[in-house]
Amino acid sequence: MTAELGHFALTLALFVAIVQSSLPLVGAHRGKSQWMAVASPAALLQFGLVAIAFGCLTHLYVTSDFSVLNVAANSHTDKPMIYKISGVWGNHEGSMLLWVLIMALFGCAVAAFGGNLPPTLKARVLAVQALVAVGFYLFILLTSNPFDRLFPPPVNGQDLNPLLQDPGLAFHPPMLYLGYVGFSMAFSFAIAALIEGRVDAAWARWVRPWTLAAWIFLTAGIALGSWWAYYELGWGGWWFWDPVENASFMPWLAGTALLHSATVVEKRDTLKGWTILLAIITFSMSLLGTFLVRSGVLTSVHAFATDPARGVFILVLLIIVIGGSLALYAWRGPSLVSAGLFQPISREGALLFNNLVMATATAVVLLGTLYPLLLDAIGGGKISVGPPFFNAVFIPLMVPMIAAMAVGPLLNWKRGDWRAALQRLWPALLAAAIGGTGAWAIVTDGPFMGIVGMTLAFWLGAGTLVELAERMRLGREPLSRSLSRLKRQPRASWGMTLAHFGLAIGIAGMTGAGAWVKESIQVMKPGDTTMLAGYEFRFDGARAIGGPNYTATAGQFTVSRDGVRIGTLESEKRIYNVSGQPTTEAAIRTTVAGDLYAVIGDRDAATGGFVTRLYFNPLVVWMWIGTLVMIIGGTISLTDRRHRVGAPQTRANPPARAQAAGAD
Repeated sequence: MTAELGHFALTLALFVAIVQSSLPLVGAHRGKSQWMAVASPAALLQFGLVAIAFGCLTHLYVTSDFSVLNVAANSHTDKPMIYKISGVWGNHEGSMLLWVLIMALFGCAVAAFGGNLPPTLKARVLAVQALVAVGFYLFILLTSNPFDRLFPPPVNGQDLNPLLQDPGLAFHPPMLYLGYVGFSMAFSFAIAALIEGRVDAAWARWVRPWTLAAWIFLTAGIALGSWWAYYELGWGGWWFWDPVENASFMPWLAGTALLHSATVVEKRDTLKGWTILLAIITFSMSLLGTFLVRSGVLTSVHAFATDPARGVFILVLLIIVIGGSLALYAWRGPSLVSAGLFQPISREGALLFNNLVMATATAVVLLGTLYPLLLDAIGGGKISVGPPFFNAVFIPLMVPMIAAMAVGPLLNWKRGDWRAALQRLWPALLAAAIGGTGAWAIVTDGPFMGIVGMTLAFWLGAGTLVELAERMRLGREPLSRSLSRLKRQPRASWGMTLAHFGLAIGIAGMTGAGAWVKESIQVMKPGDTTMLAGYEFRFDGARAIGGPNYTATAGQFTVSRDGVRIGTLESEKRIYNVSGQPTTEAAIRTTVAGDLYAVIGDRDAATGGFVTRLYFNPLVVWMWIGTLVMIIGGTISLTDRRHRVGAPQTRANPPARAQAAGAD
């Protein structure tokens, strides 16, 4: 009965979502407060019903109920418990149920914590959120029901894809979905604002925390996915511009632009229409990623579904949501007149430049991802657009933006002085010169872009600290007063500083791991040694070991430098019992300077040795540290009390206020 209960709860959630998407919307239009009041309890009820459905599916996995088709196709009794639980969302049907659960969760959060929202805006936001959810409920119930029964039930299941049986992949999809789906709240706020025809500072402050929360989760999800690819796939890299990687990166780029644009709306009452458009584009990129993963147009370790019917359904949903929202924007967008004016050299101008670069970068990634698919669809043949294209186009776009990131916060609103800003940035100029020169001196055989990357990393990191020192008035006031100013800095300012500084650290790590990696592939017998980047790798041999649901060949390497033993690395080549599918477990030793990385492959029939892949990946740990600092910065910014109290409301009777000011 557990499967039937889950299916019934999911069906009820659909009907609740239909009510939530219609009655409050009509009530807001007609000014009927009782109809608008339905939105909040409906959102709470919808989340409760989806949570019941998700809990039922989780119970079916934990108890290995193979009478359910989804469980039989993606689980096994010998699978460790953590992967039984993660198997709930490690497949198409379960991942879509997780999608609607998170969508309902965000709607529930607005209903519970959106007490400072105007009733009409709150009703419209929750109605739009539910309207999008209706499409996904129909998709699940009509094409992807996770509760379908299987008769007769098999004795055991077919097991989960071995590549997904990993701690990184247990947490990566939920984090990614919290980001993907979280942007639906920014979309709902944007559509509600278009319906009302009003965007102001209060709206921007209400939408920012939801956008920021989604950005934090998506950043964490992308980082977890990169980390998993780095240590699990055994190819020594962390990003390959895979189409599904790009599908998560595009909403991150657009969402980053949206965060900065909303700041301009809040502070200066300008860029209103552009911010609304960015909110639509950001969620559209999330929906596009869903289509790519589930339509069957891609072959990837990330892709779930290959059923064309599902792809057509999602494509229709994509057209309705994106096409409808853009049509509404074309109709109501011109009425969103911005009152604030600013010069190109100003903080607004710097943020707008950031937006334009981010939007262009999103378009570049979108073009490189979809062009091979479109060309193949019209009979133009199969081509591959990979790292050479993206590195050649995307990276040069980022160079001027990162250079401007250190200057922008030092400019005044409305009108700035770039000469004064650069004069204050002399420590950053010095740091950039030291960083670039040091990289050139240490790594003499690397690409020129490696030197550029390190120069930018030092420039942005030092520039961020200079901006913090300017806010403290360090050196211009007594130290005690500067420290007092530091303590009084709002959390949003701290968050910005940490996010920018974390990006600088991450750029240094990405530069090292991308530009200066050393690789060696060879066949090794026990006792053989290989020199790589000044390290000596000695292959000590391989042995057979067993796991809970796999067997493996474990190869051991002893690493030394200048005759001093550093440690041992043990890599595994696993074969899973049920599927017979092999996976690679890389052996990694992390240091501040870089990662020692070893992988054992298949036995070479001719020599009796093993194929081994050895890498030295410089500065990789700085990439993970930088991402963590960015996430911490975003989280601190999210706790700023201004996000909870909302924007100050303009008082009525301004002439009376002006008279009072004159009397004073």
